[in-house]
Amino acid sequence: MKRSFYTISTFARINTRRFFRDRLSIFFGILFPLIFLFVFGGIFGQSNDVSFRVAVINNSSSEFAKDFTKNLKKQKVFDVDAEATRLDAAKEKMTRSQLDAAIVLPKDFGTPNAKTKLPEGNAKVYYTQNNEQAGQTLSSLLEGSFKTINENLTGSVDLFTVSGEQLKNKSLSPFDYTFSGLLGFSLLGIGIFGPVNVFPELKKQGILRRLSTTPLKVWEYFSSIAISQTIIGLVSLAVMFGVAITVFDLNIAGNFLELIGFLIFSIVLVLGIGLAIGGWAKNERQAAPLSNIVVFPMMFLSGTFFPRFLMPEWLQNASAFLPLTPVIDGIRLIITEGAHYVALLPQLGLMAAWMVVVYVVAFRVFRWE
Repeated sequence: MKRSFYTISTFARINTRRFFRDRLSIFFGILFPLIFLFVFGGIFGQSNDVSFRVAVINNSSSEFAKDFTKNLKKQKVFDVDAEATRLDAAKEKMTRSQLDAAIVLPKDFGTPNAKTKLPEGNAKVYYTQNNEQAGQTLSSLLEGSFKTINENLTGSVDLFTVSGEQLKNKSLSPFDYTFSGLLGFSLLGIGIFGPVNVFPELKKQGILRRLSTTPLKVWEYFSSIAISQTIIGLVSLAVMFGVAITVFDLNIAGNFLELIGFLIFSIVLVLGIGLAIGGWAKNERQAAPLSNIVVFPMMFLSGTFFPRFLMPEWLQNASAFLPLTPVIDGIRLIITEGAHYVALLPQLGLMAAWMVVVYVVAFRVFRWE
């Protein structure tokens, strides 16, 4: 056992040093993902909206409510979503940062009071925890509109009022979605392109063939690579987190230790795919097309560059089983919602299943030359 530990630690140090001595590896492993981070962070990190994206849910059949809704849609300050006609749909869009708030008009909104014979009602504004400022500002705007209506109708009595309600859940900014996906993109580079590029070169130089004549076992060699790639991956991801927090004000709601543990599990999973491809391929001509076939579907269907909820439902269901999908979903849930491992059991279970599959394949197809 001591011999195996010494062998694994020795090769892990060799692989790690090889990476940090290679300028090209440092560029593609650390700097290249940062370029994407600045590009997408510049696009999604700041919002230049001059209007409120709202859902107007009119549950009243009164003419006043219908006219009020029409006038609301005409105002430039309100960008009304025509698709969110139910509160549950509006809440879902708010958690995805597609809406700032939802304005709900109850059934009795705009109906005449039995005594005064004048229309009245209370509009309710729903908003998420981290969108409180937008919700309160929106409530103030509606109060101003209702004040004018009340003065025209009675002069003093507040027939129409506004009340706000904060939802228990939080909404995600566009950058939150983008950053989690960029971490997934970085994991692809660390776990797949690393072994896919290195293994064929080592076979070409005959290094792996010479290693096969030593007592070194495949599992020991794989373990050393897993340790070195995990170290490299954590360094790369730490740089990305540092930039995201300092430059783009990323807020991490989850536990750091749980996040690190999940990232290590993710690195090892994605690395298994790279070991399978790189270990099987005899040269670069075999490795490159196969790696592209595997990587590109995950890159575009697992939520790397844009949210999966924008896809058709059938494609969402299909892409949910890709290896990278639970990785990105789990990272996003930990960072933005503070989810713990218990809440991530579906993602962890799927990742564990894929890990068994990819490493069984990697061990079976690996060849020293």
